[in-house]
Amino acid sequence: MSVAAALTLLAADTAHTVPLQSVCVTGAGSAKPAADLLRRRLAERGASDKGCATRIAFVSGSLSKEAFRIDRRATTVTLRSASTRGFVYGAGWLLRHSDNLALTLSAPVNEKPQQAIRGTQIGYRFKNNSYDAWTPAMLRRRIEDFALWGANRVQIIAPRSDDAPTSPLMPVPPEQAVRDMAQATHDLGLDVAIFYPLLGDYDGGAADAAEAHQLDALLQTLPALDALYFPGGDPGHTSPQRLFPLVERLSKTLRTRFPKAELLLSTQGFDAKGLDAFHAALAYHPKWLTALFVGPQTRESATTHIRRLAGRYPVELYPDTAHAMQAQFPIPDWNPAFALTQGREPVNPRPAAQATIFAHITPGTRGAISYSEGINDDWNIHQWLAMGWNGKADIARDYANFYVGDPAFAAIPAMLEANWQGDPAANAQIEPTLAAIDAIRPATWADWHLDLYRYRAVYDALIRERLIRARANQAEALYTLRQVSATGAEPAVAAARFAYARSDSMRAGDLYQRLTTFADQLRHTAGMQLSLDHGASNWRRGANFDRAMIDLNDRKAVERDMTAALALPTQAERIVALYALGDRWGMADFALYDDLGDPTNEPHLVRGPGYPSDPQLWRTAIDGVAEHTPDEGWRMAELSYAEALFEQPLSLHYEGLEKGRPYRLRYTWAGEDYSLPLTLTANGTPLPSPATRTTNPQRVDLAIPRSLTASGTLDLVWSRPPGMGGSGRGRQIAEVWLIPQSPTSKAVP
Repeated sequence: MSVAAALTLLAADTAHTVPLQSVCVTGAGSAKPAADLLRRRLAERGASDKGCATRIAFVSGSLSKEAFRIDRRATTVTLRSASTRGFVYGAGWLLRHSDNLALTLSAPVNEKPQQAIRGTQIGYRFKNNSYDAWTPAMLRRRIEDFALWGANRVQIIAPRSDDAPTSPLMPVPPEQAVRDMAQATHDLGLDVAIFYPLLGDYDGGAADAAEAHQLDALLQTLPALDALYFPGGDPGHTSPQRLFPLVERLSKTLRTRFPKAELLLSTQGFDAKGLDAFHAALAYHPKWLTALFVGPQTRESATTHIRRLAGRYPVELYPDTAHAMQAQFPIPDWNPAFALTQGREPVNPRPAAQATIFAHITPGTRGAISYSEGINDDWNIHQWLAMGWNGKADIARDYANFYVGDPAFAAIPAMLEANWQGDPAANAQIEPTLAAIDAIRPATWADWHLDLYRYRAVYDALIRERLIRARANQAEALYTLRQVSATGAEPAVAAARFAYARSDSMRAGDLYQRLTTFADQLRHTAGMQLSLDHGASNWRRGANFDRAMIDLNDRKAVERDMTAALALPTQAERIVALYALGDRWGMADFALYDDLGDPTNEPHLVRGPGYPSDPQLWRTAIDGVAEHTPDEGWRMAELSYAEALFEQPLSLHYEGLEKGRPYRLRYTWAGEDYSLPLTLTANGTPLPSPATRTTNPQRVDLAIPRSLTASGTLDLVWSRPPGMGGSGRGRQIAEVWLIPQSPTSKAVP
C-alpha cells in the first residue's frame, strides 16, 4: 500500500472517530436523567467539560417510545428520542461504542429493540451471592448499567421470599433496599417489577386475607409498580385450584394501588395433573391476568405453553442464567472435576450456549427477564439484554468497551466457555486462556468486572494442575494394589499410601494464592461471597473458593478400605480385597464398565440429541455430581452420576455381547438425596431391582436372565413414576458394570 493510500485510510478512520476528552453533554426534561448519567460516566473515564471540543445534545424527537437516533455534524453529536428510557438507551450505545474516550460513529444510528420485554432480576436476600452486601448506591449503579444495555424492566424480589428475612451482610434493611431499587428504576423511565412468591397455606379465607394485607403493605411503600410476578411454584406449593382465586383477590389489591400494572403467573413446580388444572383455569380467560412467564422447574416448554394458550395470553421467558448444573440449562458433558469444585453458581460466561438457548426458546414470546442470583452470571445477563435488543450486536466488543477498556477482553468469554469442554487434564486451551486474561490491560476506570474472569481463569488452571497430579497419584496407588499377590498385603498398602501422599505441585500453590487474592478483591469491590467466611449462605450459592483444594481422587475412600482389608483374618482374604480395590473397573472379570457422570468414561450411555436442538436437556442424558466430596470418603465415580428428566428414561445400550454367556449387572445407585422410586428394565423386561434406595451410595447386584442377552444386545432403562413436577430430576445412577459369567454358572436362564 502506498503512503498516500495509507494516509487516506487513516483520515477516513479518524473521520469516523469522535474524541470525547473534552465534551459537553446537554439535555433537559425527559432527557435530563440520561444526559446526567452519560456525563457522569464520561467523567469517570477522564472526560472534561472544559473547552467543549465535542458536544453531545439530547433532543426530543418523534420516535417510538424505546427508539433513538444518533447523528453527527462536525463536532456535535445529536441524540434524539421520545422518552427517558430511549435517551438512556442512546447513551448506552455511545458508551459501548467508545474505546475509552474515542467514540466510533461512522454513520447515523437508528435503533429500536426487537423484543418487548428485556430485563433481569435482582434479589436483595441472603441466598444471593453478591447483592445482599451492596449499598443502595451500588444497587442504583447496577440498575443504571442494565438500563444502558437496553433493559426496560427490572424485577426485584420481594423482601419476603424463600429465604432468611435478613442477611448479616446487609447495609440496609431489605424493605429499604427494595424501595430504593424501585425508585432508581423508575427514575430511568424503566418498568418496576416485583417477583412475589406465594409461600403460605391458603384456605380461601383468613390466610388469603393475610396475604392480601402483606402485599398491600409492600405496595404502599413503592414509588411505582408496572408488573407483579407470581410464580406458581419454585418457590411455593399452591395448587392451581387455590392459586387462581387467591391471585384474583391479590389482583384487586394490586390495581387499587397501581391500576395499570401487569400481573403475570408461572407454571413452575406443577406436576402433569396440576399443569392441566392450570390450563383448565386459563380457559375461562381471567381478565385480571396479563401474561404467563416460563422458567425453571417447568415441565413444559415455552413452545408448548404458546400452543396450549392459543393466543389467549402472551408468554414471557424467565431463563436461568445463573446456574451451571441442577438447572434449567445445565452445561452439557461438564467434567465432574469442575462440577465438584466450581459448583452450581460459578462465574459462567457461556456466549455460544446462550445464543443457542435464545434462538431455541424465544420464538413466539414477548421477551425475557433473566433469573439471576448475583454477579456470577454477569456476562449471560448482559448477553440476554443485548440479544433482546439486537441479535446482531457485537456483544463481546461492547462489554469490553463498557466495563474493561481493553478491546482484547472481547476474546475472553468464549475462551472461558471453551475451558469447560472436555477433560480438564487434556484441555490445552486452559493455559492460553489464563495467559490471555493476564495480558489484559484494563483502563484506570475499570471496576470489578475483569476480576470475575480472572478468578475463573485461575480457578480453571488450578483444577487442571491439581487433577493431573491427583490422577497420577491414584494411578500409581491402584497399580501397586494390583501387584498385591507378588508383594504381599502390607507392602502393597505402604506403596499405595506413599503414592497418595505426594502433595500438590508448587504451581498449584501459586495458583491458589492468586485465587485467594481475586476472591478477596471481589469481596471488597463487589460484595461477592466466594466463601462461607465471606458471608455466603451455602457453598452451592457461589462459595466455590471453599472447594478449590478438595481431593480430586479416591485417597480417603481407598485408605478406609485398605485399613479394613488389612484387618481381615487371613493373608489370602487380604490379597483378594486389596486387589479388588486396585481394580475398581472389574478388568480381571472383563466387565463392561461405565462411570456415569464422567463424559469421557460412559461408553454405553444413550446420550440423546443434546445441543443445539435440546438445550434444556429434556431428551438428553445429563452428567451431574452429588452434594458430597472425596474428602468425606466418597469415590469420584460415586459422586458423579447420569440422570434424565421427567419421563425421559435413563438408558444404557450394549452391543456385541456373547449370545450364550450369562451376565451379571452391578450398579451404584448414588447421587443427591432423592427418595423417588425407580424401576429397571432389561430389553423391556422388569428386573427385580430395589424400588427405593436405603443408603447413599447403594450397590445393587443382579443376574441378567440369559434369554435377555441372546440377541447380543441389551438395553437397560431406569424409569421413575410419570407425571411428576418440580425439577423433574432424581433418576440418578453413578456406576454400572455388566460382568460376563462362566457359561456353566447358575445364572437365571
